[in-house]
Amino acid sequence: MIMLSISPIPAFSDNYIWCVARDGEAIIVDPGDAAPVLKYLEQHQLKLSAILVTHHHYDHVNGIELLREHYPQASVYGPHNQVGSISQRLEHGQTISLFDHSVEIIAVPGHTLDHIAYYISDNSPNPLLFCGDTLFAGGCGRLFEGTAEQMLASLRLISALPANTAVYCAHEYTLSNLKFAQAVEPKNEALQQRVQQAKQRRAEGLPTVPSQLALELLTNPFLRTGKSTLQASVAAQTGLKHWKEKDIFASLRKWKDDF
Repeated sequence: MIMLSISPIPAFSDNYIWCVARDGEAIIVDPGDAAPVLKYLEQHQLKLSAILVTHHHYDHVNGIELLREHYPQASVYGPHNQVGSISQRLEHGQTISLFDHSVEIIAVPGHTLDHIAYYISDNSPNPLLFCGDTLFAGGCGRLFEGTAEQMLASLRLISALPANTAVYCAHEYTLSNLKFAQAVEPKNEALQQRVQQAKQRRAEGLPTVPSQLALELLTNPFLRTGKSTLQASVAAQTGLKHWKEKDIFASLRKWKDDF
């Protein structure tokens, strides 16, 4: 099977619209703005064949209609929500085929209630996860619609994927996320090393994503709420006396919101 070529298309101040290409065709993930996508497709002589939507926020969907005007044959996949331009509505556990690759749909509510992720496990050498605003490099999305318990369950689903999964999130938030992670786990050596690597990449004008799930499990506090050292740190910061993991997660998310 031919490997997919994946490139970020920067948009707004910190969004990444992902272009997945093969044999002159492209799949675009979360096009919040059509203009940079149209420019990229023209520059690289690509034809748009499909659009993948993770959730309904404007910075992920506002470019769809203009892209469809230029490429009316492109299919638009997405969750059940109020975005009318989605042509194929997807459910958790459903599988679709794109470029002869099997794409599994994973429901990941929390940031929004409709949020889904796209998981491709048959791409060598790494599985691929397009997770929108659910899991970020070093962080996770704010809880705009869902609950802390829902987001924790969603992140557990992601954490159970193979450790070598490449994680394609939709924003360049890494340095600010890692600054918070350092406040939570100041003695995490893997985190300190990651901070230096991320700073170097940004200094060179390079994206810090995709990341790898194995690295997230070592350094992302929102995937580490079951760790006793992290729990002690959160409890000390927030005054928790007795807790379950969902309480740690909720307190951690609020700490980050106020950070």
